[in-house]
Amino acid sequence: MLPTKHFLEFLLTVYVVILIPGPSVLFVVSRGVALGRRAALVTVAGNASGFALQLVLVSLGVGAIVARSEAVFTAVKLVGAVYLVLLGMRNIRERKELAKIFAATHVEPKSLRRIVREGFFVGATNPKGVLVFTAVLPQFIDRSAGHVTLQLVLLGIICIIIGLLSDAAWALASGTARQWLGSSSRRLERMSAAGGAMLIGLGIGLAVTGRKS
Repeated sequence: MLPTKHFLEFLLTVYVVILIPGPSVLFVVSRGVALGRRAALVTVAGNASGFALQLVLVSLGVGAIVARSEAVFTAVKLVGAVYLVLLGMRNIRERKELAKIFAATHVEPKSLRRIVREGFFVGATNPKGVLVFTAVLPQFIDRSAGHVTLQLVLLGIICIIIGLLSDAAWALASGTARQWLGSSSRRLERMSAAGGAMLIGLGIGLAVTGRKS
């Protein structure tokens, strides 16, 4: 059962969250800049499978608890908000180091299996995915309609699809512009700083937003 209340707001919120450059986006861009579009798209597939694992684990336990308990929901939301702000500040503070990490210099060719495995690990350990599944999605679950876990899974699948399309766009763009991005560490620094500022804004917004009725 897919909840229809606030569905458009849900789509917009998820799209904004996913669009913000985070670990997965930066990793996809780095693969595109260093190895080209094909490697970046394979990385996207690995990322999506990692997010799917997160969704399964959350749906089996944590997500249902968060969706049903107002106290747990508030606690997770505030912890997630603080983490987003700290992550944003870290992105801004360490933008030079991040630019060096993701710079495309002397990268050895990688097998597709290894690229998928690396993408899966980044997706499975991406804290933004956990925040989406535990702190954002429960706001849009209609508890009066029942089937809380099923609603969470369906909304989560939509998130994964949106993330897959968004990351694929990043992959194609970075693979096409690999020379332009890779030739300037300042551009990567600005991208990291902009992503950090957006994460801080998202964290503040998450802290002051309540559960959808």
